[in-house]
Amino acid sequence: MNNTLHVATYNIHKGFSHFNRRMVLHELRDGLHAMDADVVFLQEVLGTHEGHAERYQNWPRAPQYEFLADAVWSDFAYGRNAVYDEGHHGNAILSRFPIVRWENEDISAHRFERRGLLHCELEVPGWKDPLHCVNVHLGLFARGRNKQLLALRDRIQRLVPPHHPLIIAGDFNDWRIEACRFLAGALNVEEVFQLAHGKPARSFPSTLPLLHLDRIYVRGFRVQAARVLHGRPWSRISDHAALSATMVRA
Repeated sequence: MNNTLHVATYNIHKGFSHFNRRMVLHELRDGLHAMDADVVFLQEVLGTHEGHAERYQNWPRAPQYEFLADAVWSDFAYGRNAVYDEGHHGNAILSRFPIVRWENEDISAHRFERRGLLHCELEVPGWKDPLHCVNVHLGLFARGRNKQLLALRDRIQRLVPPHHPLIIAGDFNDWRIEACRFLAGALNVEEVFQLAHGKPARSFPSTLPLLHLDRIYVRGFRVQAARVLHGRPWSRISDHAALSATMVRA
């Protein structure tokens, strides 16, 4: 039984570089494949976009999450959050392990900023209990984020038994680092960069990360390593840096 798990989280900016200058889906796929994580949490993933499909000659025919999963991640789930005339986007989880159950919960604070919690249960070979993975992308305003954190707490308290392994990852937009104390007290989770380096990672902007926006919280794991993937080629792919962590079941 392998108790080591490698996970990553990345806001992919809908497959475009800073200020939407370049379509970078092919570079993004190469980077994710090289990262070689077991489970990947992605935010701002396009499910479909008719305008981009017409505008870019090498735009993938498959949805972005399926194109990025390719032959590396056998299972994937997508939670559609924002819907508009030309398409929709949301969160996605790519997994080497079977996703046996998943649900996307609408946690939008208002109709102008659509947000969701993508909750997947994974069947990891040799593990007695399922691995719960929750992918989040919280709102830009503190009042809405506070409501969304309460919804996250309520969902996990209701659906995830305390002894089941748990990972919560994504873009928290929490530049004041207020979520760490709340989630630690409410859910007994720990942030992997706090455990490994003493504080959450700086992940935005990817060219010179200053703000601690992206996080990986865990319960039931020991953290072996945690790193920020920034600088080239990552800084040419998205305005966020990717985060990666290697953990062992506690």
